Amino acid sequence: MAGIARMRSTVIDCADPQSLARFYAELIGWDVTSDEGDWVVVSDGGRFPRLAFQQVDDHRPPVWPSAEMPQQFHLDVTVDDMDKAEARVLALGATKHEYQPSEDDDFRVFLDPAGHTFCLCIGEDG
Repeated sequence: MAGIARMRSTVIDCADPQSLARFYAELIGWDVTSDEGDWVVVSDGGRFPRLAFQQVDDHRPPVWPSAEMPQQFHLDVTVDDMDKAEARVLALGATKHEYQPSEDDDFRVFLDPAGHTFCLCIGEDG
């Protein structure tokens, strides 16, 4: 089915776009492809889709699972080995969230260095 539009960017607000872009580039194996200071882009080398990081001076990270400061969005990324992936994202600067709602450990919730939630998810074969 043809849509109205094509996916272009997922834009993430943060206080430090360069460091958050480097975090996500390492997480998903993409490269920083554009850095305008307050706007940094990460992609797989193609033009779209991409992740963009936008500087917001008064950025306040979400508080999840509270509705007080809702998460607004989160990324799910697929991994082959959950424990190895966890060790690597922690080494990059992520924090494992204290609340882990998965009953069978098929996903784990983390916070990126700016406080946004993201999940490591076991692939279909895992």
